Amino acid sequence: MHTTTEESAIPVQTLRDFVSAALQSKGVPHDDAVTVATLMVEADIFGYGTHGVFRLRQYLARLDGGGCNPTPSVTVAQETIATGVIDGDDGLGHLAMSAARDLAIEKARAAGIGWVGVRRGNHAGPLALYVRTQAEAGLLGMAAAVGSANHVPPYGGTDLLLGTNPIAFSAPAAGADPFVFDMATTVAAMGKIKTLLQQGKEMPEGWMVGRDGKPLTDPARKSEGFLLPIGGPKGFGLSIAIGLMAGVLNGAAFGSDVVDFTNDTSSSTNTGMFVMALDPAAFGIGDDFAGSASRVFDEMRASDPLPGHDPVRLPGDGKTAAADARRSSGLVLNPALRRDLNVLAADCGLPAPFPDEPAKG
Repeated sequence: MHTTTEESAIPVQTLRDFVSAALQSKGVPHDDAVTVATLMVEADIFGYGTHGVFRLRQYLARLDGGGCNPTPSVTVAQETIATGVIDGDDGLGHLAMSAARDLAIEKARAAGIGWVGVRRGNHAGPLALYVRTQAEAGLLGMAAAVGSANHVPPYGGTDLLLGTNPIAFSAPAAGADPFVFDMATTVAAMGKIKTLLQQGKEMPEGWMVGRDGKPLTDPARKSEGFLLPIGGPKGFGLSIAIGLMAGVLNGAAFGSDVVDFTNDTSSSTNTGMFVMALDPAAFGIGDDFAGSASRVFDEMRASDPLPGHDPVRLPGDGKTAAADARRSSGLVLNPALRRDLNVLAADCGLPAPFPDEPAKG
């Protein structure tokens, strides 16, 4: 039995190989499976556990159900010097989004800005995966997506017409950590609620309310209530803006057209997303951007903390060192997830990645 942190850790490459093999067992070609597995594990490496390997069950279910195309032809459907649209051909969302990110960076180098949308995508993991690369290359990045299921009503309403509609930003900075900010437009991402359900834990009050308007804290009852937007009507407005730019603009789903990718494994989700890259050189600042941003960041970190508060941190602080440590020592996954990966391994005809993990129950 795994009883210590060291014993619980799984080498990064071992986990990548397992995820890749699981995807290949559902007909995903080797190279695509490696690309997606690498990004999924990268999510866990950078601490986005709710959107990493935890999502494997959902991806395999959609591959089994036919809603996700195992052999997509990811193409550039339309482009100008600075813009483009990627058609993901209903394949795994990581493939379309990584293509969009790379094309946006290429266009930013040529035109100062690259904005690339995605249509016919699928869930692609955390948006941070598609903006950190820009910052590491000295560019600014932004990405957003229409959520993969509707869990939010319009502000003051009761019909589920909005998702968590996440957005992420990145910027270069001097030092080890770029600025990387990734958030849902709801108080909590649905992935966090699903992990609490898997672990048998309750939600804090303020994440969801029931149709009676009262707090909902049992994650098993999540379908009975609503996720709450950040900042009330402000979060509602931001979520709509993201839906327009990531959904409507790309000819992708928004509003009642959104398919719940967990409950419906056979339909095309037509998930809409976008990635942007911006080159500071186009504004005459170039390499000076990172230094200027870092000076302001340092001022913020030096701010005296309020009583009882930790020192000020910037989004992305400590991520590089934590990721390096995980790459070296392996990833520690919670027991419920380890058991689930063993079940998935059996379903795929693969050896259990955690052979010493006790059976559930």
